[in-house]
Amino acid sequence: MNIPLAAVDAQTYWLSAKLPSDQFLLYVFDGVVGLDEVRAGLIERARACPDLTVRIGDDSRRRYPRWVPAPVRGAQFHGHEAGLTWTGCLDAVAALAADQLDARDTAWRLHLFPAVTGAPTARGPATVAVVQIVHALADGTRTAELAGWLLGRPTPVLPIAAAKPGSLLRAGIAAGRAHRELDRDIAAGSIEPAPPPRPPLPTNSCGAGPPRIRTLICDRAALAGRHTVTVGALAAIGTALAEQLGEQLGETDLVAEVPLRKSGARLARNHFRNVGIALHPGEPQRADRIAAELAAARRRADHPAAGAEDRALAAVPAALLRWGTGRFDPAVRPPAVTGHTVVSSINRGPADLRLGGLPVLASAGYPALSPMMGLTHGVHGLGEVVAVSVHAGTGFELDAYLSRLALALPLA
Repeated sequence: MNIPLAAVDAQTYWLSAKLPSDQFLLYVFDGVVGLDEVRAGLIERARACPDLTVRIGDDSRRRYPRWVPAPVRGAQFHGHEAGLTWTGCLDAVAALAADQLDARDTAWRLHLFPAVTGAPTARGPATVAVVQIVHALADGTRTAELAGWLLGRPTPVLPIAAAKPGSLLRAGIAAGRAHRELDRDIAAGSIEPAPPPRPPLPTNSCGAGPPRIRTLICDRAALAGRHTVTVGALAAIGTALAEQLGEQLGETDLVAEVPLRKSGARLARNHFRNVGIALHPGEPQRADRIAAELAAARRRADHPAAGAEDRALAAVPAALLRWGTGRFDPAVRPPAVTGHTVVSSINRGPADLRLGGLPVLASAGYPALSPMMGLTHGVHGLGEVVAVSVHAGTGFELDAYLSRLALALPLA
């Protein structure tokens, strides 16, 4: 494999130098197994997956970085202290974010925490596996596929077709026409406009201290209710967060930034766009309102203007995109934001994973924080279990918020 990164993946890679974005996929297995017992099997499965045998080669500023072959090494598997409590394990996982991967050396790593006590849904001590993956290699949906294969799922991960960049001039002209068509459709009422940016709230600041992560476990059917797991989680998060922030400033106009998977063929490893979804806290029919907003966001995302915009980005020369990405300053605070928190909701498939013969119980994830985002949520389903996770920066009263969120969620 010696394939150029798609433009959006290269942009993600370059931005990671300023905004750390490694993903951490956590899996709880019922029972205890040590790294020495499973390392050989994990290496064998990794070697059988093309996307787990690559790194990034970036040796020219005039062209896009490339995916180049990289052998699977034993050093990619890290064993951690045995016998941690569940809370202690989560604290240790949160600390892993301080050691971001260098994708020029390795694009993923696996951490193993054996004999964790008090893990949710476990009958006794559990084993926690955490797969760390650079965002340029895969988005949330594809990381679940890669981690699933590594941890025993029989379904191979399908390769991604290489995108053809095309002409920037033609793609730019087409994108301009499509955007004007979108404006006409919005004016005619056939497409709803995107929600306007909102003023930032205290959650739009990360703080300088160590972050914390926590996870609550729900039953899939109870959380979905009449809608979907995503809608149910957004409604609960809106309720809890409005109560939390209401004590500080009386603010209830809350918006979540939600990654939305793109329709159509996947031509890049990052195949999603972020949309703003108002949470309507306090409204009796907030779940219906949230479901309608998600449907409207999907219609905007499926409009020809969105695809034309993607094709225009794909046609940007590497040197120009690298220059533009380099000018991004994460310290600049804009006057308005797309969301006051991030909620990433992904179905990680059936509970068919095994680690050293141990069955999987649950899976969780913790979207990265940034200078403008001090509170994120992960909603991850595995089988009939859904983990609703919180990643909070310094200064946010996480314990009080978790108590409110637990009351708003149908906990298992």
